[in-house]
Amino acid sequence: MKFSRPEADIYLPAPAGLTPEAALARTTHLCVIAHQDDIEINAYPAVTECYGRADRFFTGVVATNGAGSPRSGKYAAHTDAQMQAVRREEQRAAARLGNYNLQIQLAHPSPDLKQRGHPDVLADLRLLFGACRPEVVYLHQPVDKHDTHVAVLLRCLEAIRSLEPARRPRRVLGVEAWRGLDWLGDDEKVPLDASAHPELAGELIRIFDSQVAGGKRYDVAALGRRAANATFHTSHATDQFTSIAWAMDLTPLVIDEKLDVQEFALGAIDRLRADVAARLKKLR
Repeated sequence: MKFSRPEADIYLPAPAGLTPEAALARTTHLCVIAHQDDIEINAYPAVTECYGRADRFFTGVVATNGAGSPRSGKYAAHTDAQMQAVRREEQRAAARLGNYNLQIQLAHPSPDLKQRGHPDVLADLRLLFGACRPEVVYLHQPVDKHDTHVAVLLRCLEAIRSLEPARRPRRVLGVEAWRGLDWLGDDEKVPLDASAHPELAGELIRIFDSQVAGGKRYDVAALGRRAANATFHTSHATDQFTSIAWAMDLTPLVIDEKLDVQEFALGAIDRLRADVAARLKKLR
């Protein structure tokens, strides 16, 4: 397995003797996401779907190199190079704790990921999506407000759509991040149960000390969002879950390569607008 960036990191927490190629090939749950800690904050249910299982295998892929992240406290004086090294090791530690099948860090600079059709980015993502047949793929979602998150989603869709239809993932979900998805219509939200292994949920995020101790309390915020999702899901029923992460079903964008991503995203917003307008018209 050869990626375009010399600093790309391929890490096998799995038992000795398994090659990266074999680990990737047996992947059942694949998450391709922008930054170190995005998996643990935004796609935790993907981890627990496979945690402790002998028949499910989670592979995490981080697209960027970790440069440019906010830093304070003991990390305030770290250079970008030092932060990249710290974040790379934090991601490896999370993969060990979460019993990941395989952890890949592609180490692309964010500007490269923001370029449509960037040859190195496309080649790396084509390699990944073409070398496995996961049951489900977790990506960012198109209404996220973080430019790099949206860029990684678009580059992933470009790579997937370049494959023959029979080689494309069967199910693709977009996860919450720098916008929640509680506003989606109830018939559109995909609930991902995040209640399993609650101790692990917090520990996985706190591994990223450069972010949590560095001034971003993702451990509190992410767990709080999931708990809020579970309670505010239904107004006239008791809670069925203690923790939920919402996702958007992106599978139509993979099945139909002519479906425009922007129109797909705006369609969800238009349906929210129509729902609000109908309720106000009915009750005022």
